[in-house]
Amino acid sequence: MRPVLLFACWSLTLTALFAAAAPLQLGSHPARYAADGSLLPWTSWTDALAREMAWYEKCPSDHGYPRFITETFMDGDYAPIASRADIIPATQNGLGIISYLKYYQFTGRTHAEYLRTARLMADYVLREASTPAAGKYPRFPRSTGRRGAFPQPADCGTQDDRPHEIQPDKGGIVGFALLQLYGETKDATYLEAARHIARVLVANLGPGDAGHSPWPFRADFRTGEARGAISGNMTYILRLFDQLLARGETEFAAPRAALWQWIVRHQLPSAAGDGRLWVEFFEDHHNQGNRTAWAPLALARYLIEQRGQLSPDWQAQAKSLIEFVNRTFVREHWGVLACGEQDEDLDPWGGINSTYGAVLAQYSAATGSPEYRHRAEQALTLCLYAIDADGAPRDSLLNTGRGGWQEDAHTDKVHNLVDALTAFPEWGK
Repeated sequence: MRPVLLFACWSLTLTALFAAAAPLQLGSHPARYAADGSLLPWTSWTDALAREMAWYEKCPSDHGYPRFITETFMDGDYAPIASRADIIPATQNGLGIISYLKYYQFTGRTHAEYLRTARLMADYVLREASTPAAGKYPRFPRSTGRRGAFPQPADCGTQDDRPHEIQPDKGGIVGFALLQLYGETKDATYLEAARHIARVLVANLGPGDAGHSPWPFRADFRTGEARGAISGNMTYILRLFDQLLARGETEFAAPRAALWQWIVRHQLPSAAGDGRLWVEFFEDHHNQGNRTAWAPLALARYLIEQRGQLSPDWQAQAKSLIEFVNRTFVREHWGVLACGEQDEDLDPWGGINSTYGAVLAQYSAATGSPEYRHRAEQALTLCLYAIDADGAPRDSLLNTGRGGWQEDAHTDKVHNLVDALTAFPEWGK
């Protein structure tokens, strides 16, 4: 037999073996595979996403806010998970605003409830989950807090934050999200809040070098005392400054230039090496050796979206970041190459794996290269299996129960699916 036939027979044998070994269920759905071993969705992408959004519209409210805005740990019956009273208001709701705005726009701005929910997320962070109006980081979004506190007390830090700590990069996420919300609503409250966050960040800007990012990962909001010299997620602060500069607010030109210089001179090159400037993002970790996939993918996405407006070398830089993630965090799960969060947790949580799939899809669409297209589709198809038939999601397919971390289950997932469907509309059918 000729070698090509031998290879074909060997491939078919592997496919048959894989099909026989495939798990009976992913989440609550029977796993479906094509003849070549590719994972098939259990329903259409747009249907799965619509079911999830409809499920969240039924969520009960506490103190005027849907519970998933004020709770980080919620189960599949909308109940708080009793063992987890900690919350991550800035990331959860900053990314939630972005997700709800994108879905509102994706569905033709015909569902006012999505815009209303985005506003409630913003209002919660600004009214209930910000620092007092004093100190080095006044009226700044809280990275962590406590369930059931309206508003959060000054010493509300939980997870791996100390009681009075904030995370500057999380303020960047919220500030950028608020500007997006202002663009949709023209409510000056959100513009003023975003501008205030940016000014607080400027006031605390450091020089940045090979061992320090311009802002630390954590800081005491009262004194500015830093903890964690390197914060890998500088992209959303860059986005915030860029959006304000686009409005003609030139006070942010110099800090923006300093931040971008640090990214180009120090952070981007580290992706080709040991990745030591891509550490720290997640609120429940504190290890300056713990690299994450989230931060490099965030910059890759911005490079792709802006293309030459951000950097003439955007394509090579984005690919370098993607390849760093591929070799560091990607593992096979159920026949799919899925992305883990960080060195200390390589599980494919919903937020990071959907981020991975979306960025690869955007890269493929922007460059016209098919290199990452199939991998993107497979990673995101895996995410769909975490949505039950009634729309209730789970934060990871490795978890047997519904619900969990609301960032991974919902708020840091929806915008990624929308971005992928925008890049490849045919995936939604």
